[in-house]
Amino acid sequence: MSTTVTRRRATIASTRRTEAIALALPSALPIMILSVLPIIVGLLYAFTDSTIINPDPPQFVGLKNFGRVFADAPFWQSFGIGAVWTVSVTVLQVVLGLALALLLNSNLRFRAFVRVLAIVPWAMPPVVVAIMWQAIYSPTHGPLNWLIDALGGPTDINWLGSFSLALPAVILVGVWAGMPQNTVSMLAGLQQIPTELVEAAKVDGANAWSRFLHVTLPAIRPVMIAVGSLSLIWNFNSFGIVYVLTGGGPGGQTLLPMLFVYTEAFHSGDTGLAAAMTDVILVLILVLASFTLLRRLRRGARA
Repeated sequence: MSTTVTRRRATIASTRRTEAIALALPSALPIMILSVLPIIVGLLYAFTDSTIINPDPPQFVGLKNFGRVFADAPFWQSFGIGAVWTVSVTVLQVVLGLALALLLNSNLRFRAFVRVLAIVPWAMPPVVVAIMWQAIYSPTHGPLNWLIDALGGPTDINWLGSFSLALPAVILVGVWAGMPQNTVSMLAGLQQIPTELVEAAKVDGANAWSRFLHVTLPAIRPVMIAVGSLSLIWNFNSFGIVYVLTGGGPGGQTLLPMLFVYTEAFHSGDTGLAAAMTDVILVLILVLASFTLLRRLRRGARA
């Protein structure tokens, strides 16, 4: 009897595993083909002399490409630009996203309509966002310069062509495009805070700022850390918006690491070196993600 029951349980478990695999396969296959496979190919190409214009099969060159990467000063300069971009965009997205989430969580008039408006930038493709902001930043016909002119300021500011203004202008677009995602996540976190805690703080005489510091902020901090960590990785890998807005210019002032790799691969044609650069970026992102995860695990263990 026990043997029969054991066999039935094993059959049921096997059937469930098969069903789970069958259900997961349609979503797993595109991930394997479009994400995992290119990563593997990139890892392999980094050890070859692969180029776009060379018709011969690529030859194995060992660690030569990685030596070239570490000696490539412009590549590491792009990391400096990428660090400024990543930190600035991420910090502003988190801070402004939290501020907007607090506003949307209040008793705001037409709150549902405002919430829909708040996520509109998130629904727009990066290329569309970039083209729209190109029109806004236009030095001759852009509404931004028109507004500055109406307020008595200069009339011919070249936002995307200026060495000093291009990076801040692009950072503003990155914040605008990515902030809704942070807002939605933190709004969900705010709605999970027990109202009893807020009411108790009010009874104790805490003002709005004290309630935010001692009730809201500690409760929302895990969400902020998670959202900030993901935004940090996504922003470091940014490509589409900056590529359409400036193409890395003027004079490389907005040349983010991914743009630099793209230029090396498709303008210079050295796909082996570009693959090595991509591998270096991948390792750095993995190290950053692991460091963030370990910090969160340690904090959770202490708590």
